[in-house]
Amino acid sequence: MSDSTPLERIAFLGGYLPRLCGIATFTTDVCEAVAGAAPDADCFTGAVNDRIEGYEYPPRVRFELAQKDLNSYRRAADFLNFSNAGVLCVQHEFGIYGGPAGSHLLALLKEVRMPVVTTLHTILRDPNEAQRKVMDELIQRSDRLVVMSGKGREILLETYRAPDAKIDIIAHGIPDMPFVDSGFYKEQFGVEGRQVLLTFGLLGPGKGIEYVIEALPEIVKEHPDVVYLVLGATHPHLVAREGETYRLGLERLAEDLGVKENVIFYNRFVSLEDLKEFIGATDIYLTTYVNEAQITSGTLAYVFGAGKAVVSTPYWHAQELLADDRGTLVPFRDPPAIAKAVCAYLDDPERLLATRERAYALGREMLWPVVGRKYLDSFMRARRERRTKPRSAFAQWTLATRPYDLPPVRLDHLVRMSDGTGMLQHATFNVPNYDEGYCTDDNARAYILCDLLDESGGGSPSDKLDHLATSYLAFLSAALNRETGRFRNFMSHGRVWLEAHGSEDSHGRALWALGTGAGRSRNPGHRKLASLLFDRGLGAVGGFISPRAWAFTLLGIHEYLLGNPHKAQAREMRTLLTERLLTLWRECATDNWPWFEPCATYDNARICQALILSAQGEAASGAMEVGLKSLSWLASVQKAPAGHFRPIGSNGFYARDGAHADFDQQPVEAQAMVSACLDAFRATQDPAWLREAKRAFEWFLGRNDLRLPVYDASTGGCGDGLHVDRISENQGAESTLAFHLALAEMSESEFVVRHTVGGGL
Repeated sequence: MSDSTPLERIAFLGGYLPRLCGIATFTTDVCEAVAGAAPDADCFTGAVNDRIEGYEYPPRVRFELAQKDLNSYRRAADFLNFSNAGVLCVQHEFGIYGGPAGSHLLALLKEVRMPVVTTLHTILRDPNEAQRKVMDELIQRSDRLVVMSGKGREILLETYRAPDAKIDIIAHGIPDMPFVDSGFYKEQFGVEGRQVLLTFGLLGPGKGIEYVIEALPEIVKEHPDVVYLVLGATHPHLVAREGETYRLGLERLAEDLGVKENVIFYNRFVSLEDLKEFIGATDIYLTTYVNEAQITSGTLAYVFGAGKAVVSTPYWHAQELLADDRGTLVPFRDPPAIAKAVCAYLDDPERLLATRERAYALGREMLWPVVGRKYLDSFMRARRERRTKPRSAFAQWTLATRPYDLPPVRLDHLVRMSDGTGMLQHATFNVPNYDEGYCTDDNARAYILCDLLDESGGGSPSDKLDHLATSYLAFLSAALNRETGRFRNFMSHGRVWLEAHGSEDSHGRALWALGTGAGRSRNPGHRKLASLLFDRGLGAVGGFISPRAWAFTLLGIHEYLLGNPHKAQAREMRTLLTERLLTLWRECATDNWPWFEPCATYDNARICQALILSAQGEAASGAMEVGLKSLSWLASVQKAPAGHFRPIGSNGFYARDGAHADFDQQPVEAQAMVSACLDAFRATQDPAWLREAKRAFEWFLGRNDLRLPVYDASTGGCGDGLHVDRISENQGAESTLAFHLALAEMSESEFVVRHTVGGGL
């Protein structure tokens, strides 16, 4: 096959209509444009679903992905490989793919064997750590990168060091519209004889529509016939979180300012043909984003290309498109400047017309047929370049090289063990045991799990996770005795506290959970309450003597400081507790017994983990070295001769100069080892820690002394332990949460879902 041979099959990946989002519209349009430019090619799409029921897609959509299901990305890669697609065109936006910063997409890109051309809809100049990692790998795994503006190219070069030769600049496509007088379309909207301002697109606070409404009184004073059309449904995700609060606030603002007769809201998602008519009726388009970091705007491209005058805030795409007097830029959040710019156009029809003509002329280069041909050229370049640098054949994906498959998330038993109060402690088989009531320990673990799953995009729909997390956080709030600053632990099923305060360990676990909520939760109310409770409960730890309570608190402080980096109380407590653990080490550890206590008991790896994480702050020196050394010893004594994980048993534990108890083996030990080893890897980048994490995780799946799975995939529960002769058939909260926390952390680490050094974990 020569380099000039036409592509027979072209695949696209993104959203797709009838899903209501900008990426879905763009994917649909670019697929149809390329199909028009290559009529003999089979163009098809994979659509990413943000809801369980999916959408009624047209025939172009050949496969679907569940946004939060990592395995569906791998199945999609298999489909693409078996379909022999000649190229894959990916639409990238952080919010449409699952995993931290959309990292689930990488699982697909690691496995496809065709050239990949990625269109970057968002390019962050200041990404966070997770976004940077995803972007770096996305750039590496894409044969070509498409940006829609020169600013996008500039950021790729300066921030991400992307190869310039890999970048194509292709404008956002637009439909072809005639250059006509706006009066031609106004009658059908009942605005004939009026001067029409327009904003359209999915509504949300970032659009800055309130600033236009605040500018209207001044505009109407000079031009009483002005009418402002706000066209578009509220963004579905915003509706799910807040309902129509934003839109209703805009309507109230217009009424308060006395311009309700000059504002019309069309609360719907319109078809392309209807949109053309709204644009046709427009005199001036207003796009007032409040953030400069908007690398592309489809709505701006559409209206600009139709030859309309534009007043815009100076976000990146607008700066570029409206240069050379092709529109007017105004400062962010500046209603007087908006009013002045609009009136300047309305006062000078000749200037308005000249601006329109300049915009329309440049817009001819942005028509979808032109854009489709440019994409096709990029696809052909990607294919030519791939032949000079081929990737491994699909047949070479063996057990030694294929990414590590993790079990799917199944939260059935977690839900079964929860009610309006919180999570119940125990189960008889897989049935909740009401007699034993609730405890703070398990509700703390459950709250951490919800935050991890919500952050990574795994597990249940976000509304169900939010409901569960609310119950667990409410339990922790009730557990805190405000008078003593101590958390109670045990509560009866009748909601009666059974003690004045709980153990030091349960207090530490509560702080760990609250620190996680304060640092990670995406629910503002949860974040604020978790921070408040954390602050109230932290002081009591200074009087504790339990090393594990210190360790749990340090883990909570690490999470808390992610969202509250300057809190002096937390930083001071971190230094104090870290030094206390190091003092234990200095007083107890020897070459033959590199441990903190004369007996290694339970949740041992958490002490090592706390030091590893605390060493990343300004805590006592030596914490990292001691954390890694003690964890390495713990890994060595918890490895059976056959090579599998064998945790220290609870029937005697492991005393210095004594025997290592092999049973009973508790799920929390495997989970603690998974978590600590993953943090050790993040701190050192040593792949040996990944192998230790995998070894501990596989204990749940049957790589253990009995060669029996402790996790029950049919219920989503986990047995309460491994006895010398059997698996415990009771699936209590602690054990079930241990498995799901371990799974969440394995899934969260982008390094664990693939094999690394030496062919595997």
